[in-house]
Amino acid sequence: MTNNQTMNYVSYFRPEIDSMTGYTPGEQPKVKNIVKLNTNESPFPPSPSVLKALNSFNYENLRLYPDPLSSYLCAEIGTMFGLSYKNVIAGNGSDDILNIAIRCFTDSTRPLAYLKPSYSLYPTLAALQGTPCIEIPLKDDFSLPEDLLVKAAPANLLIITRPNAPTGNSFPKEIMAEICRNFQGIVLIDEAYADFANDNCGDFAANFPNVIIARTFSKSRCLAGLRFGYAVAHEKIIEGMMKVKDSYNVSMLTQKLALASLWDRAYFVDCIAKIKLAREMLFLGLMDIGFKVIDSETNFIFASPPDENAEFFFQELKKRNIFVRYFPGPVTGKYVRITIGTTKDVSLLFSVAREIYSGMLSD
Repeated sequence: MTNNQTMNYVSYFRPEIDSMTGYTPGEQPKVKNIVKLNTNESPFPPSPSVLKALNSFNYENLRLYPDPLSSYLCAEIGTMFGLSYKNVIAGNGSDDILNIAIRCFTDSTRPLAYLKPSYSLYPTLAALQGTPCIEIPLKDDFSLPEDLLVKAAPANLLIITRPNAPTGNSFPKEIMAEICRNFQGIVLIDEAYADFANDNCGDFAANFPNVIIARTFSKSRCLAGLRFGYAVAHEKIIEGMMKVKDSYNVSMLTQKLALASLWDRAYFVDCIAKIKLAREMLFLGLMDIGFKVIDSETNFIFASPPDENAEFFFQELKKRNIFVRYFPGPVTGKYVRITIGTTKDVSLLFSVAREIYSGMLSD
């Protein structure tokens, strides 16, 4: 029999799949004793209420299918927004929500528009659909360009990440409202980091019939490993998105634990306050060394070293088992993205950065 590895291979994939590059997640190091500041996870454990719910979970129920609508969760989330459960769709992380939206509102004749730099999953999901993309570059200071609506006009779906990733900055809410009011298509506001920001666009879901607000429990709820996200929008938008989602896209256990987290408001608020404090510490510390640091309203900062050689800084940190995220490119390549860890993590990173650039400081 012919060895499978030596046979001539002919691709059976769609051309779009063969030609695309898959999404590259942040590195998940297998070594121990590291400081992991590269994937925007929370440095804190989930709420104690989550552990209590986990311990009380009846594992025998796993033989049954979960609620396909995540009804209790969607009802609670709808109440948070002053809306009905009919205005909410649950997902396997907010990436699931993004995938559903792109499948619903784009195709080969209906482009997707998004900002650049922004979340690199957007073009990957578009490629899966054979969807053309319109990249709208941010200005040099990472603010929104004045001609955004003109550039986005051919698109049927416009995704705006607010606060933005990987830059960490936000955009004025009044400008966001103007965009939503005038764009002739769906505006999806990806609010993965909204809980760390000064404000959010959550009320837009009730005020604009063409707006989708997407959020996640991975960051502020300390539940990246659980995979739960959701979207809030006009009832008719949610009704259409429901047709596209996988039948049972949120597991029974995820629904139970996410609900427990949602009910523990005090723990949620406390974790955010601690992350904001550590963020301010890191911001001021790196500025003092000579870094250029973008104002952040997220659980990470985007910082350029004194010599703008971000790849060198990234590698030097890695040698010391400190992992941050580096995005090659003419703009992003000057920066590293640093997740806000504990105050101990922040102090260590600051100390190492000072050591690396001590020669420049003494000049």
